[in-house]
Amino acid sequence: MECTISSDQMSVVLTSLGGTLTSVKDSSGLEYLWQPDPDVWSGQAPIVFPICGGLRNDKAMTKEGYLIRLKRHGFARKMQFELVDSWEDSATFVLRSDESTLAQYPFEFELAAEYQVHARTLDVTYRVTNADEKPMPFFIGGHPAFRCPLRDGDAYDDYTIEFERNETDVCTPVPSTGLIDVAHRNVAPQEGKVLHLSHRLFDFAETIYDCLASRRVTFSHGGKAPGLQISFPQMPYLIVWSKPNADFVAIEPWSGLSTCSDEDDIFEHKRGCLVCRPGETIERGFSIELL
Repeated sequence: MECTISSDQMSVVLTSLGGTLTSVKDSSGLEYLWQPDPDVWSGQAPIVFPICGGLRNDKAMTKEGYLIRLKRHGFARKMQFELVDSWEDSATFVLRSDESTLAQYPFEFELAAEYQVHARTLDVTYRVTNADEKPMPFFIGGHPAFRCPLRDGDAYDDYTIEFERNETDVCTPVPSTGLIDVAHRNVAPQEGKVLHLSHRLFDFAETIYDCLASRRVTFSHGGKAPGLQISFPQMPYLIVWSKPNADFVAIEPWSGLSTCSDEDDIFEHKRGCLVCRPGETIERGFSIELL
């Protein structure tokens, strides 16, 4: 199921599969969101829940002894959500735990994904409610990918991501495991606050900002429109990712990371772990403003 929400300056198409975005256009009809190509990447803007990234050997134990078995980014991105609320400018999708999720992640939960547009801004809000009788550890994040270049005639290298503040270093992923080597760090690949995009940047793997000072970045044509600004005040980590020679860049605000080299396999010991008390709701989100 799809639904469309809009303002006089932008329109957003949402899908119940994954409860997420499938189109973001301005009033001229320019598409900002990556349109899936199964030969390149079939995703667009998955919700990563109840983990961000991966676990060592796809499993972990909670402090109370519950076994968690989850593939990379968790299960929400591949599940059907229920559309529970829809208006001209907003919509909310909900995913609830069932037998299939409990087999992987032994907690009763409700995940609501709310989308609201106003003027040229889309607000994305995730609300996670613990419907269980025990504390529920989890992670949540967005994985939106944007067309790059945005216009015919532009080149990939014309585009930049400008950070709110200087970012000095990044950590190193280990592609063979999907985990993160925090002992061997790299100098951040940008010049000052500006990351110049190129296909070579993604020949190896994603860029992981795990000591992030910024909570806002701007993706644009060398600092000019068209472009967009992503604000994520509640998210401590940012991933910038693409595939070699692919015409998109994913800008991903996360509450946590893949298991790191200095972490054990206790779920709550992972960086950024959120713990929701029985009956509690925890909210995280980000916004996308079209320039």
